[in-house]
Amino acid sequence: MNHRTQIVVIGAGHAGIEAALASARMGLDTVLFTINLDAVGNMPCNPSIGGTAKGHLVYEIDALGGEMGRAADRATIQSRTLNLGKGAAVHSKRVQADRAEYKRIMKQTLEGEKNLRLVQAEIVDILTEDTEDGVRVCGVKTHLGEVWECTRAIIASGTFLESKIFVGDKVYSAGPDGMMPARGLSDALRRLGLRLQRFKTGTPARVHRRSIDLSVLEEQRGEESPMPYSADTDGRYGESVNKVSCHVVYTNSETHRIINENLSRSAMYSGNIQGEGPRYCPSIETKLVRFADKERHQLFVEPCGLDTDEMYIQGFSTSMPTDVQYAMLRSLKGFEKAEIMRYAYAIEYDCIDPTEMYPTLEMKRVSGLYGAGQFNGTSGYEEAAAQGLVAGINAALCQLGREPMILSRSSSYIGTLIDDLVTKGAKEPYRMMTSRSEYRLLLRQDNAEERLTEIGYKVGLVTEERYKAFLERQAQVKSEIARLEGTVVAPTESLNRLLSESGSTPITTGARLAELLRRPELTYEILSAADPDRPTLPERVKQTAEIQVKYAGYIKRELSEVERHRKLEEKLLPPDIDYTAIKGLRLEAAEKLEKIRPANIGQASGISGVNPADISVLLIYLEGRRAGK
Repeated sequence: MNHRTQIVVIGAGHAGIEAALASARMGLDTVLFTINLDAVGNMPCNPSIGGTAKGHLVYEIDALGGEMGRAADRATIQSRTLNLGKGAAVHSKRVQADRAEYKRIMKQTLEGEKNLRLVQAEIVDILTEDTEDGVRVCGVKTHLGEVWECTRAIIASGTFLESKIFVGDKVYSAGPDGMMPARGLSDALRRLGLRLQRFKTGTPARVHRRSIDLSVLEEQRGEESPMPYSADTDGRYGESVNKVSCHVVYTNSETHRIINENLSRSAMYSGNIQGEGPRYCPSIETKLVRFADKERHQLFVEPCGLDTDEMYIQGFSTSMPTDVQYAMLRSLKGFEKAEIMRYAYAIEYDCIDPTEMYPTLEMKRVSGLYGAGQFNGTSGYEEAAAQGLVAGINAALCQLGREPMILSRSSSYIGTLIDDLVTKGAKEPYRMMTSRSEYRLLLRQDNAEERLTEIGYKVGLVTEERYKAFLERQAQVKSEIARLEGTVVAPTESLNRLLSESGSTPITTGARLAELLRRPELTYEILSAADPDRPTLPERVKQTAEIQVKYAGYIKRELSEVERHRKLEEKLLPPDIDYTAIKGLRLEAAEKLEKIRPANIGQASGISGVNPADISVLLIYLEGRRAGK
């Protein structure tokens, strides 16, 4: 039986959800396939959304009109902002989410989208046709033999492709959380000439709450009056969001002895696992090997939801056999009687070499085929959702005959993420960190909507109502900054007492509020006592105004760097260039440029193996080509 649609999305994890919702909301007939309908929006690892740099991604997803932020706000059971002791650039929101509630919300959202069909079936083949412009997608085939004709397909298969589970010396084919693996699609992609690679990730055990003595652990409570992820949640997100506490525990010498004595039994060190694992989210065995001098490692004990007693032990990922898992856990303080509900495991899976894709996330070799999420070699729910949103938007724009959406590095962490993937590739599961961006101060959480809402509105995912509210907030920010820059306060006794109590130098002459606010020890709230004419403003507005005033000089400096790089991006590289024929270009650089086929000089300068001298050769070549030489 043959069916017909416009856009097919393969996989209903965090990437697939955003891709399907984006294309459907842009008016295109969309079908979302999943191996198991009960696993839509599943969190097979940590039941949380956000974290360092990841929180930035969620704010950006929301600003573009994506769904993750709204769903996370509704499913939040604890909210915290990380790195508050550091600069505003690295402040990162992280919420503990109710795992079951998040899945329920996402499945209900998908089912209610009018242009979207949700189908339980495994896709085993990508159907293509030869055209004058090359190979292009024309359909997909399910494991039941059904053919779905389409013009665009997005692969968001997560960690399911030919996936294997490792627990000690036990190895078996399975997907995460005991689900079936996806078989056949990897072979189909290889037949299309696409380069695949093998990656590995893992997850800790889940432990029954009643078996942990939480009273002896360090309690970690949520923050007061947290800021929601989504602008749509403003006014409906109060302190009651913090419904649980998390806890902290540490490994000890006995834990380390058990692990070290059993290293040979770990799948990671027995030679069974061939895939590359994540450097920045290693197993506990790898931590001990890599940081042998550390006496202890911090672990976080986090609830999986309000209606379950499963507790997640963040930082304790392992592929040890089950008896060693018990010994490791029971060596921890408060875990002497620990009962494991789900064993920890490592999982190995196929994914694409991301240099196979354009910045739109469309495959270079197969027109109409896109990749998103862990299929693209990344790690994490937030990275997956961000790519899914971009892939869904670009597939829809292409279907509608409109210009693609390509986010620059200076516009967003999403742009940085995608540029890193398609330009540099991924030799291990890629994880977003604030240190990956050269424009950290410009890419803050608080100004995500300022950077991206206009784009989301133009592509059709941000509603008219929300866009008007955004414009109003932007006007309020601008007005408040102008007021702070223009308001002079006199050196009164009460003001100087306030300054002294805050560890700041008293003033002897009049000073602008903005000048005082730029002092590191002073904040917008501290100065409220000396600012009786301050208007009543939303928290988002106050936060952005304060940061822009405090860091005005640094922001100006970064903007000049953005402008310099923008000029490089304007120097386009024709698609027909034969890099091997350019005189003066090193062999390594020519090979890398042939493989990546960068769109402009800016992208070329980010390719590993292409140095400044090679860029100079390219610039000279472009000038000569322009002059007809």
